[in-house]
Amino acid sequence: MSSWAPTKYKTTNWSAYNDSLKRRGSLSIWFDPEMIWVPPPSGKRGRQQSFSDAAIQACLTLKVLFGMPLRQTTGFVQSLLRLIGLDWSVPNFSTLCRRQKTLNVSLPYRGGTGPLNLLIDSTGIKAKGEGEWNARKHGGPKRRIWRKIHIGIDEETLEVCAVEVTTSNVGDAPMLPELLGQIPLNQDIGSVTADGAYDTRKCHDAIAARDAHAVIPPRKNAKPWKPTSAGAIARNEAVNASRYLGSTIWRRWSGYHRRSRVETKMNCIKLLGQSLMASDFDRQVAEIQVRVAVLNRYTALGIPVTEHVG
Repeated sequence: MSSWAPTKYKTTNWSAYNDSLKRRGSLSIWFDPEMIWVPPPSGKRGRQQSFSDAAIQACLTLKVLFGMPLRQTTGFVQSLLRLIGLDWSVPNFSTLCRRQKTLNVSLPYRGGTGPLNLLIDSTGIKAKGEGEWNARKHGGPKRRIWRKIHIGIDEETLEVCAVEVTTSNVGDAPMLPELLGQIPLNQDIGSVTADGAYDTRKCHDAIAARDAHAVIPPRKNAKPWKPTSAGAIARNEAVNASRYLGSTIWRRWSGYHRRSRVETKMNCIKLLGQSLMASDFDRQVAEIQVRVAVLNRYTALGIPVTEHVG
């Protein structure tokens, strides 16, 4: 058997993709004058909110993009509104901090054509504590707190369509049904691709319940399950195919390697900061969701279109 040669691809829209990369660095910031900055009266008793969720998310988006504290964010937004001639009031730092805890972040997602091919992965991000080098060199506190980010992206558009944030003691597999629950029921799911950590009964059953095909490599020395559910039957077929073809050929045959795209997206999330600025868990969730919204905006500007060469 001849040695395996890596697949080569060619970018066919390099000009458009190059322009989109330059637009990501543009400092042009647009405020829609018709944007609902102050929410209408809710009709409920008590003091009404002075700023809408869209206004709070806009301020937090600038905070995440430029890595500023809350007070600097307030001054930055105030100067921008003054430059463009809008007499809107700006939420102070305490309002941003308080509203961030309960903010319902809007995730922009365009959606693709045809069934959704979902790629799932998780990673950890530092929430508290000094860095490893700093703690070893200067004797800082060694206890560090991490948060886990679980995301699902659309293979076609490379946009994040599902995100969950948990503490570090929560496993990967229990969050897959939660991610699938964020996908609308009227959205057809073609396949769900994840690594071997998701090779559990609940994951396969949740995927089968959405009439999707699971692309999950069986664990080492995996044994067939009792065919008591559609998920178990599909998993047994993957086990038999992996034994017959071998794990390497099965991964190429099943298209498992496309999962590397979600790993790249995880790296993009950390490019906006290797650690979280918020100290409260609910505020950390909102901060990560704002990061995801920023990345989806970036992705909507343009992505490379590749084709197989040779």
